[in-house]
Amino acid sequence: MKAVFLDRGSFPDSINIELPAQISEVVEYQNTQPEQVAERIKDADIVLTNKIVLNADAIQKASNLKLIQVMATGVNNVDANACQKKGIAIQNVEGYSVNSVPEHTFSMLLALRRNLVSYIQDVKAGKWSSSEHFCFLDYPIKDLHDTNMVIIGGGSLGKRVGEIAKAFGMKVTFAERKGAKELRTGYTEFESALKVADVISINCPLTEETKNLISDAEFALMKPSALLLNISRGGIVDEHALLNAFKQQAISGAAFDVATQEPMPLEHPLHQLAEYPNFLLTPHIAWASHEAMETLVHIAVQKIAAFIEANK
Repeated sequence: MKAVFLDRGSFPDSINIELPAQISEVVEYQNTQPEQVAERIKDADIVLTNKIVLNADAIQKASNLKLIQVMATGVNNVDANACQKKGIAIQNVEGYSVNSVPEHTFSMLLALRRNLVSYIQDVKAGKWSSSEHFCFLDYPIKDLHDTNMVIIGGGSLGKRVGEIAKAFGMKVTFAERKGAKELRTGYTEFESALKVADVISINCPLTEETKNLISDAEFALMKPSALLLNISRGGIVDEHALLNAFKQQAISGAAFDVATQEPMPLEHPLHQLAEYPNFLLTPHIAWASHEAMETLVHIAVQKIAAFIEANK
């Protein structure tokens, strides 16, 4: 049985990935370009991918393929219809970053709320040494306590973000799905939730329903003092609308860990936003604590082993 890992380089070497003994041949590629996918998986029984796209053409040409193991939660990089037609199973990994992503969320939020980046940069530039007083207060500093956090997405990550928010003394609201005709218990109507939010945390997957979930109309509903956090998936927020919101000072700030195109080209709208001191951008690393990656690999290997055992 042969397994091919198309983007092993998306995990550092310190993370050991040992596949089940039933797999006699393992081929690992640091990365794979779109035009290389079909050739590399053509005789594989199992394919592992983090973010490499497997389209219908490549799947159709893979004569031995039985399982695609996505080394992430989202499976939007795999053509599910093509897999279904050929009887190929798709497995993902959930629940591995239940601490890593929420901790990153609050790292970004605290940095914004307390203007940490601006203060740290000024200290490095020598401004503290020339201060008239024991401190300098050039940027506003605000607490999280007693503010309203609205969470979009009620899964494990959203719930964990809510738990941490409550520990800070924040008031937590879960937004109902946009356009929903009925309210679930514990949820608030989508537009109403945006209107009261001091902080909006996006913790939902990217789907057809959530694509451009936040755009011009939604920014118009938000408080000018609101902060927007997208530590989930690129494409949930309309990036051009976000840029306009900053130019019009429609919101107070934002922090993103994701973009519609990754890696991000220099002409991308979020690169323009990076010039704003109240916009923070990290390179899709919220999921990637050492502990989270070890958990992810452990779950994935167990699922592969279970699949092999079930299909002897």
